[in-house]
Amino acid sequence: MSLLSGLRESCGVFGVYAPGEDVARVTFYGLYALQHRGQESAGIATANGSKIHLRTGMGLISQVFDEDALSCLPGQSAIGHTRYSTTGSSRIENAQPLYLEGPRGPLALAHNGNLVNAEVLRHDLEEQGYTLETSSDSELIASLLASAPGTTWEKRLGHVMRRIQGAYCVVGLTPNALLAMRDPYGIRPLCLGSLNGGWVVASESCALDHLGATYLREVEPGEALYIDETGVNSYKPVPSQRHALCIFEYIYFSRPDSLLHDNLLYPVRMAMGAELARQYPVEADLVIGVPDSAIAAAIGYSHQSGIPYAEGLVKNRYVGRTFIQPHQRLREVGVYLKFNPLRELLEDQRLVVVDDSIVRGTTTPRVVEMLRRAGAREVHMRITAPPIRHPCFFGIDMASRWELIASHKSVEEIRRHIDADSLAYQTIDGLLRAVAQTHDSFCMACFTGDYPMEVQLQMDKLVFERRPVRAGEKPEPVPAAWTWEEDRH
Repeated sequence: MSLLSGLRESCGVFGVYAPGEDVARVTFYGLYALQHRGQESAGIATANGSKIHLRTGMGLISQVFDEDALSCLPGQSAIGHTRYSTTGSSRIENAQPLYLEGPRGPLALAHNGNLVNAEVLRHDLEEQGYTLETSSDSELIASLLASAPGTTWEKRLGHVMRRIQGAYCVVGLTPNALLAMRDPYGIRPLCLGSLNGGWVVASESCALDHLGATYLREVEPGEALYIDETGVNSYKPVPSQRHALCIFEYIYFSRPDSLLHDNLLYPVRMAMGAELARQYPVEADLVIGVPDSAIAAAIGYSHQSGIPYAEGLVKNRYVGRTFIQPHQRLREVGVYLKFNPLRELLEDQRLVVVDDSIVRGTTTPRVVEMLRRAGAREVHMRITAPPIRHPCFFGIDMASRWELIASHKSVEEIRRHIDADSLAYQTIDGLLRAVAQTHDSFCMACFTGDYPMEVQLQMDKLVFERRPVRAGEKPEPVPAAWTWEEDRH
């Protein structure tokens, strides 16, 4: 993901049922491939037929786990999680997988997404006497699943899926089985693969590739899986709705070597850049992309326009999550901590700079300034996503609507704000041509305000619209007053 966007996805989930395999190590490498989906905390739970073993910690996968930690996680099945917090703050109590003892024994659970009825569920559980230990909506799912009525897991999974609303891909672990379920809209991705006679589920297919597992298919919207010694048991406890995969999975959340709708993302992102070149041509000398997610789109722009592509920004790939805050002077020029411009290449050049999105508009001006300091004569920004005007309630940290620069500024006003010579955003039609899918295949509410389900609009904890926004409706205009918040990278 690029530094410019300011968007952060929620989580990556992974699960494996493979007797005879070192499932803890398999899960470690699966999560390593999903590290881009969250860098705040990580965890692995394993099951050996009678007990569930768990380890979680704050930081990157490689910071939480070493050989000693993995050796303490025996079993024939496992689940793992790498987290970026959306619902629930960034603290160890909210690290996943979550573990609890239910009426039918121990259960571990990990969740990617965001529930829109979390407050209602929390109230109901507390009224029933449940003591909730975390602030995450994932604990609500775990508590519901542990106490769900029914004599079979098919019935219990169905009970939970009929109660929770929103975006969710869930992996769960009992002492003897691996569970998985995906919301009926399919907002977050989840796929199924095979591994040496066993089974793997993961947020993205790239995790399967790293393990030598075979990709089989996507877990369908509204589908639940129960995997044990008998194999994969598939259920459809709730009917699938209109498909609403988050369009940002295509734009940059998922890795370019992953499959979505059975399509490899890299050429799709090239097509996004080609669409920008067709719609918004400009005379320039070089095309550059902001690492990493915009590189494929920049190459596509270059191929379509005939303008040479160059790697104008070198990324420091060892700048990861840190608990040490930089000095104020470094914070002000923080873009230099992650990128270094190739001055000799950029000097006196007219640049097309391709990136995936502009959210708050606080970081992009610094990048434009950095390129000008490196000697660029002109900077023409091309954005592969349409303007983001509405917040997300399904697991993306997209800020409140007051903070979204496109919600209250025109494209020309944003161009002046970022100090670019020109600025152009992808159109929705151009985006759909690039992904070769129809509008009703995606959730694009952040562009249109048309949410696939009812949501309660909130700005941080401040509700500025009292009633839910129904599918097809447009939210009321935001108040005139708003404040900027510094991007946190």
